[in-house]
Amino acid sequence: MTEDRLQFGGRSFASRLIHGTGKFPSPEVLAAAIAASGAELITLAVRRLHLDGDRRSELAAVDLSAHTLLPNTAGASSAEESVRLARLGRAAGLSDLVKVEVVGDPETLLPDPQETLRATAQLVAEGFTVLPYSSDDVALCLALARAGAAAVMPGAAPIGSTLGVLNPHNLRAIIARCPVPVIVDAGLGAPSEAARVMEWGAAGVLVNTAIAHARDPEAMARAFAAAVSAGRAAHLAGPAADAPAGGYGASSPTVGMPTPAGAGS
Repeated sequence: MTEDRLQFGGRSFASRLIHGTGKFPSPEVLAAAIAASGAELITLAVRRLHLDGDRRSELAAVDLSAHTLLPNTAGASSAEESVRLARLGRAAGLSDLVKVEVVGDPETLLPDPQETLRATAQLVAEGFTVLPYSSDDVALCLALARAGAAAVMPGAAPIGSTLGVLNPHNLRAIIARCPVPVIVDAGLGAPSEAARVMEWGAAGVLVNTAIAHARDPEAMARAFAAAVSAGRAAHLAGPAADAPAGGYGASSPTVGMPTPAGAGS
């Protein structure tokens, strides 16, 4: 287990928690939360960066050189816009990694499946390592993998909702069937939910709002890190099978134990 790492696109990470960078009370709180989480991979919106060198942003207190950056195309509403943002981030020297986000519904911020697939295929062709954010659509996640995605990132719930896992059946099916790593992104509200999806075999989770909006973001980041580690360890250990249909069994053997007086009469 000491060598068990998150791997995709030729990269390897000891931490399976990806940390978001939006909505934090201050740059200092964000930096403390990232440090407490132990996350090596952090995501940031290309739109929020001051690529002209101006550091007046929520990232001002974060040492970006100490982390692997996962630029995202948040705010894009078409494949073309997502591709343009990815190119801009790479040209600025951020990374050839990109988290594709193409908004399909401005109210829920759920992704546009067709535009997400188009952007993924285009960016893969241009040499990017692409991690597309999608809904919990099994067919779409499989199509994204076929298009060359290095990993897929289905949401547990709409972005920022902290509603937790709304469709366990679909998420488990995606994890079981996808040939690339599955990183659960968006909607997780508590560390217990992160542990749950990791137990199912998710390769990692991305968390932002649940940490940023916690009463103590630094402590919550630490809690999510512990939950991700525990969930992964449980998955590798092999959880016991569900109880047989129609009944439960004692945890201790009963063969050879004395029969209570009067039993069977």
